[in-house]
Amino acid sequence: MRIVVCLRQGLDGEISPFDASAYEAALRMEGAEVILLSMAAPSSRDFLLRLSRLGARQAVLLSDPAFAGADTLATAYTLSLAIKRLAPDLVLCGRQTLIGDTAQTGPMLAELASLSLATGVMHIDGEEEGCIRCTTRSEGEMRVPLPALLTVERIHTLRLPSLRSSVGELSVWDAAALGADVARCGLGGSPTRVLRTYENTSGKRTCRRITMEELPRVVSESLAKRREMPSAPRGGERLSHICTVGEATVPFAKTVCDRVTVIPLTDADGIIENIRALTPDAVLWGSDASSKRLAAVVAARLGLGLCADLTAIGCEDGELVMYRPALSGSIIAAIKSNTRPAMATVRTESGDRADVIVTAGYGVKDNMDAVRELADSLGAELCATRKLVDSGYTPYGMQVGLTGKTVSPPVYIAVGVSGAVHHVVGMERSGTVIAINPDQNAPIFEYADYGIVACIG
Repeated sequence: MRIVVCLRQGLDGEISPFDASAYEAALRMEGAEVILLSMAAPSSRDFLLRLSRLGARQAVLLSDPAFAGADTLATAYTLSLAIKRLAPDLVLCGRQTLIGDTAQTGPMLAELASLSLATGVMHIDGEEEGCIRCTTRSEGEMRVPLPALLTVERIHTLRLPSLRSSVGELSVWDAAALGADVARCGLGGSPTRVLRTYENTSGKRTCRRITMEELPRVVSESLAKRREMPSAPRGGERLSHICTVGEATVPFAKTVCDRVTVIPLTDADGIIENIRALTPDAVLWGSDASSKRLAAVVAARLGLGLCADLTAIGCEDGELVMYRPALSGSIIAAIKSNTRPAMATVRTESGDRADVIVTAGYGVKDNMDAVRELADSLGAELCATRKLVDSGYTPYGMQVGLTGKTVSPPVYIAVGVSGAVHHVVGMERSGTVIAINPDQNAPIFEYADYGIVACIG
């Protein structure tokens, strides 16, 4: 089997955990010919050659000044030209980068390269009768016809090179080598634009200190209320017409628009037909797996810009302004689209199985029994932070945060969680947040409604 692994060098010069997982998944496929593919500056040569020592026979670097500044659609277009030239049986991508955090490039690439698609892959079972068998986070077991593209969760740790390993062959392809339409590449070919950025303080809350004895009462009271989407000032600018795909984003749309039309969440062809007929100013999608995947496919087919994981919207000069976290949630970017309608996915309620989630941090690694007892007493789902997962105390499926899952239950209880931004980004849309930590200065208290300064167990 011929496998192409798409990856990107991070701001720290290293491979992201999602891309590393995809690469390791490819290396574990018996008899596979593995090729690395990256779109980057010429300085990424050494990065790719170093990674090729792990087992890739070839590395391809797409590098041209025309490719610089690309958004997800322009990136997917350029990568698709390389994929068509390489003609793989399987393409593996990490779920998302840690720079843009959009999770859009993989699905867009699959559409532009005419590949079958599965997202959020937790396990790859192997090839069978012209299909790749895999298990996904949201949709369970799947048989995906080849050629296919899979986006991979953080399910593997990338191996180290052996002492006898050698580098693979490196090829550098520019726009001319790809036969690229430079008008569709780089910044000039990108339908979305960042207007401005600023520090992300949106998840911070006013924390009221309580005792452990008050916890059951606070949880009970909090279950009776949910946070509601704030309404935009009625005197501000408003759009004429917004379509939402499904009902989940209707309250969000109404913050800037009085005329909101719901399009059924069906298939890409049906949704495209509705968009063309209704000609709205903007189209908003939910954050469930199906909506995010379909949004990327529709954007690729229509050549539209797509913004991911909005936490707020506004209207300036008759245009939709979209606000989303970036760089692991540390900043907020204000973005607009140069194409019409503007399109975006919105952070919506995740449909968590439990009304209460109790998340254990590394600080309670030696008291997990006590944390489980707390979760059981509240009828809560038990989750974990990345450090606790990486240390082997809990499985990856329980991880909440940037490289895990995003949750938004009515009540979220963080026990022994420090409050790093990469964790907060995965739970900040929760209703009531309660933090339990012996360190009264722990950052998590800045993102909690209630705080208990205490040890557990």
